[in-house]
Amino acid sequence: MSATPTAASLAAEVRAGRQDPVALAEAALARLRARNPALHAYLDEDAAFALERAAHVAGLVAAGKDPGRLAGVPVSLKDNIAVTGRTLTAGSRILQGYRAPYTSHVAERLLAEGAVLVGRTNLDEFAMGASTENSAYGPSRNPWDESRVPGGSSGGSASAVGAGIVTLALGSETGGSIRQPAALCGVTGFKPTYGAVSRHGLVAFGSSLDVIGPIAAHASDAALVHDILAGHDPRDATTWPGPRTPVSAAPTSLAGLRVAIPAEFIDGNVDAGVRERIEDALELLARAGARVTRLPPGLLAHMSHSIPVYYIVASSEACSNLARFDGIRYGPRESGDDLLATYERTRGRLFGPEVRRRIMLGTFALSSGYHDAWYKKALAVRRLIQKEFLALFEQHDLLVGPTSPFPAFPLGERASDPYAMYLCDLLTAPACLAGLPSVSVPCGLTGRAGEPGRLPVGLQICGRAGDDHGVLAAAVAFEAARGEPERAPHFGGGPP
Repeated sequence: MSATPTAASLAAEVRAGRQDPVALAEAALARLRARNPALHAYLDEDAAFALERAAHVAGLVAAGKDPGRLAGVPVSLKDNIAVTGRTLTAGSRILQGYRAPYTSHVAERLLAEGAVLVGRTNLDEFAMGASTENSAYGPSRNPWDESRVPGGSSGGSASAVGAGIVTLALGSETGGSIRQPAALCGVTGFKPTYGAVSRHGLVAFGSSLDVIGPIAAHASDAALVHDILAGHDPRDATTWPGPRTPVSAAPTSLAGLRVAIPAEFIDGNVDAGVRERIEDALELLARAGARVTRLPPGLLAHMSHSIPVYYIVASSEACSNLARFDGIRYGPRESGDDLLATYERTRGRLFGPEVRRRIMLGTFALSSGYHDAWYKKALAVRRLIQKEFLALFEQHDLLVGPTSPFPAFPLGERASDPYAMYLCDLLTAPACLAGLPSVSVPCGLTGRAGEPGRLPVGLQICGRAGDDHGVLAAAVAFEAARGEPERAPHFGGGPP
């Protein structure tokens, strides 16, 4: 199988004048139009904006100026990340037709490096979901099997990269929404340390958990994009004020790294096909020189509480963040006889069922008489989870395991059972609660070579807080040892 070009190599060709950025943009738009009717990865294409940006990059090159590290590279953004004048629906009817009045920090950084933004990708409404089936505009589909989910909530971004429409996209994550869809679509997805990347311009879900990160066809491109995005932003007080280590400065060898797989990461909840590929990945890590250790049960004793803790904390923060969407300040409005009736009709009719469910859960957890028993107790258990991870990182450099307990599941299979859907975050939510950097990289397909219906599996690599560069360097080294992964059918081409 021939290697797919990296975003870095495409940008290098553009910067050298050997590749036309306008042609790259037109090709990406053509792929979008060919594949999107089946995949529904995009809610909106930005053709005029993309071609304008591509022409601007071409002009800089012609004038002998350097457009940046992503010169002419087509990139897609999840439709909860603001770009002036572009759609910003967050996958919800309550923001239908809304356009952003300003540009997010991350989009500013991409544009400053010459990226060409070609479209807005689909997502679970307000990023609440693990399958993209909660989008008010219909579900996205998995490029490996269009009858299956691409994961969520950044399912549109993962589907677009997995199909080869673009090599790079941005997603957001609160409990697993970058890594899980990346794993299910066979691409790389990186969740940075909380505070490494500014959230300015991201539609808020859970403010103590939300992060923005790349989804990419190559781990090296995810590392490049993180280097571009990370850094202090005075518009987001949670970003780090001090210096940071760029990924390019980290060693790209696995030799000597202390890698551990906690028993809790690969217990009985993990699908047998996923387990096989993780075992293969552990062998590959060992052959590449890593010191792989299997940890006994009990070292992450509170990880079993991650799902209830995550949903109490995230829902409590969501009920506050989403109070602003009332039909008065943003989007469409359902009229009522008075102001309260207008609020009730707008929110009751235009929020989807999953969003309403989480608002109600958060309101209950914060209500008088229940705040201490639910929200404060969840925060206390969250701190215990953080302490357990800190203890492990005193002895180990990285923790690894499956990203998702199971491969992509059929559309509709879990849609009627919220708890079954919440279990999609079983292995990703702990790193979010602890604020740790974590990446999912492809590590093979379920089943045996030649068998029909094989699906991607992701290896999760997690590091200590602030070690984003080390985690991404390990992902790049694993990718080099693994070689070019298998790509989805019709990758980068037209419809089947």
